[in-house]
Parts: sequence; C-alpha cells; structure tokens
Amino acid sequence: MATGDIIAGLDLGTTKVCAIVAEQTEDGLDIIGIGSVPSKGLKKGVVVNIESTVQAIRAAIEQAGTMAGVEINTVYAGIAGSHVRGTNVEGVAAIQTREVTKDDVARVLEQAKAVPLPGDRQVLHVLPQEYIVDDQDGIREPVGMSGVRLEARVHMVTAASTSVANLIKCAERCDLFVPETVLQPLASADAVLSDDEKEIGVALIDIGGGTTDLILYVDGAVVHTSVIPIGGINLTNDIATGLRTPMAEAERLKIKYGCAATNLVDEDETIEVPSVGGRAPRVLPRRVLCDIIEPRVEEIFQAARHVLAETGYTDMLASGVVITGGTTLLDGMPEHAEAVLGLPVRRGAPTGVGGLIDVVRSPAYATGVGLVKYGAARLGDWDEDVSVADEVEVPAEGGLASRISGWFREVF
Repeated sequence: MATGDIIAGLDLGTTKVCAIVAEQTEDGLDIIGIGSVPSKGLKKGVVVNIESTVQAIRAAIEQAGTMAGVEINTVYAGIAGSHVRGTNVEGVAAIQTREVTKDDVARVLEQAKAVPLPGDRQVLHVLPQEYIVDDQDGIREPVGMSGVRLEARVHMVTAASTSVANLIKCAERCDLFVPETVLQPLASADAVLSDDEKEIGVALIDIGGGTTDLILYVDGAVVHTSVIPIGGINLTNDIATGLRTPMAEAERLKIKYGCAATNLVDEDETIEVPSVGGRAPRVLPRRVLCDIIEPRVEEIFQAARHVLAETGYTDMLASGVVITGGTTLLDGMPEHAEAVLGLPVRRGAPTGVGGLIDVVRSPAYATGVGLVKYGAARLGDWDEDVSVADEVEVPAEGGLASRISGWFREVF
C-alpha cells in the first residue's frame, strides 16, 4: 500500500451494520470514517432479509463515506454464523529445485486445502500453522531452505456457499465490490490481540449480537475456530420477556444498567422500567435486571469453557482469554468470565491504528477495525499502489466474475 490509500471494512452483525474507513499514512493506518446503523436483516450472522440488509449497508457506507470525505466502492466484508467450520489439515509437496520457493509454498497450501468438500461449502481461509522441510518441523517461513519434501500444517476455515453469496449479493446491490470475505473473529483478533499473546497462547471470545465466536492461537498460529449460537440479543430477549418491556427499551436498559455479576450491584439501586401496551412504567431494583442477565452470561461462558476443554488446548493458553464485542461492555463481564473459565481474562479493544482512535477504542468496533487492518495487510502483500476507494474503478454493473476480473486487472 502507498500513503494516501483508502481501505474500508464492513462488519455485518445481527444487531448492527458497521462500516469503517481507514487511510494509509506514513505512520500506519488512520481511521477517518465510521458508520453504524441498526441491523434487522441478519440473524445469528446470516442474511435472512436481503432488502433490510441492503438498506443497512447503504446507510452505514454513506455515513462512513461522508465522514471520511471519500466515495467507497470496495469493502472487505466480515462473515460469521453457525455455518462456519474450522479444521486442521496437512498438505505435502515435492520441492522442485531442492530449494523452497514461493511456488512450492503455494502448491503445498493448495494441496492442503484439496480435501473433499460438500458442494454447498467453500473455503474462506487457509491459515498456515507450521511448515516441515524434510524432517525439520516448526518452520514459519520456509522460502530459501534446502530440502526435497515440504509439508504444511494449516487451519482451514470453510463456510456455507449460500451464506457467502447472499452477503456478497447484498453488497453488490449497494454498488460495492467485495474482494474477500473475512472470518469475523480472525479480523477481531487482528485488532485486539498482541503478537506476544498469540505466541504464548491465547483464546479470543468475540461476543456479538447473534453469535459468540472463538478463535485460539498457539505458537503464533490459529489452531481452532468455532461459533456458539448465543449472543447479546439473547440477553435483550430475556430482559424484554422477564421485565415485560419492549425490545428497544430492553436493549437500552441492558446497555445503561446491565451488569453480568449481581454481587457488584448495590441492593438499594433502582431503575425505571417502561411497560408495554400503554401501562405505567414501574420502578424495580437494579438487581432484578442483573438477575436476568447473569444466567445467560453464565451460559455463554460455560459453553466457551466446554469448547476450550474439547480442543485440548486449555493448558497452552498462557496469555489467558481476551473477550471483545459490544456485549462485553457490560459491567462485571471480565470478572464473570474469569470465575467460569478459570483463566485470566481481559477486555479487548482495537489497537494499532490512529485517527479516530477515541471513537473506535471500544470492543464494539473490534471486527470493523480488524477488517481494515486485514485489508491493508492484503494490499501490502500485493505490494501494488492500489486503493479501494475512488482510485480503483470497479464496474457497477455485471456479475461477480466480471467484477473479480476487473479487480485483478487493476491490481496485477
């Protein structure tokens, strides 16, 4: 990437659609535009209403573009949902010239992902864990090493093709081109985890609106990804039902007065709860609200604990757990997580960017910031002077194939 290049990320969530625009500067990435609007067209990370999703994307992109003063026509889009699967696989290839080249690495990664997949699934990411040259393992960068046999151990992430296609279709309806769909917890990890944490072992738990996403790093590489189909919207539903209040008011009460640990709330604190059907509002102890929230938070972390135990990596997570996502802004979340998981826990907010950092320094923006960091790294890998805003001409009309061919003509 070159200084002045623009990159955009689109976080499509169950409760909000968030667009983030960044500019490449000499010092790194600066956030220059943010757009966030309520989402009604997605459920548990999957598009269930095309029209509502299109309207939300259009509004978020317009907000972010206006703030940044650019016209956005290309975005890196985040994807999540229970249809996402992660698995560890291996590939083997012969080293053609007795010295490992980039072509050899590309071939062994292709070989690793050449596992039979059902027709309704596609590969999202192939994330290298380590390479083995002959019998030498633990190699991170094999290019230039001598040998005759190259092996790769990778973590492969797949998703339902229809879910990916619907997401891209919504973006295309807004005249946006999506060069890559990115696993949302992978993006969040880019934004909130340090290299040291990834190196000595860490689990990221991203609690979104509809789902809770887990991603585990050991020795600097991804070793596990999974999705728990519970999120912040379940807390809101519980509050609306338990306190007999409208969903919008339940969300407001959760954000303003919610706490994940009842013992942190004074017994004499009270809140005013609006009623439904024109009835008069009621005054209730704040602990009543927290008594509703706490069991659901407990359920989320118990499910995460079960997943961690099943992976067998719990003892290798020396850095503990990082929680992020808008739901983790509730008081008492890290303390509750520590009690259930039995590991040190911190709340993670985006780092490593400049510009509007005071605005995006919140767990709610972890995925959005991670998407622009991921996109910037991808463009940096291509090492071409290409920006994804006005400078890249992407045809507004035509199918996905024509857009992709146009994009690659621009890049290469």
